Amino acid sequence: MSDIRRLNPAPLWSDATVFNGIVHFVEVPESGDDFDSQARALLAQAERTLQAVGSDKGRLLMVTIYLPDLANRQTLNTIWGDWLPEGRAPARACVRAELAAPDLLLEMAFVAAVTPGA
Repeated sequence: MSDIRRLNPAPLWSDATVFNGIVHFVEVPESGDDFDSQARALLAQAERTLQAVGSDKGRLLMVTIYLPDLANRQTLNTIWGDWLPEGRAPARACVRAELAAPDLLLEMAFVAAVTPGA
């Protein structure tokens, strides 16, 4: 399994896994008391993870967004649209889901291409 690269592996998960030039990772907000601040924190975290594995937000392939309250979808869409590079939006799914902790207002699962040679 040496062809699979793992970022910060722990007993139950890794921060990201890279295989065949594709990275998979999940982010939950590490800060923020409201939806806006949690969404912005999560996207900043995603940028750091992408950079750590040799990718960037313009190389996103698919994102699955989990929201406990779909009433936050419009706010998310505004923040998301401002965050993405123009014309480079990934495929995306947005679903309602109960999250592991009641204070979490969103979670995202990312799939992105890694820059060749990274």
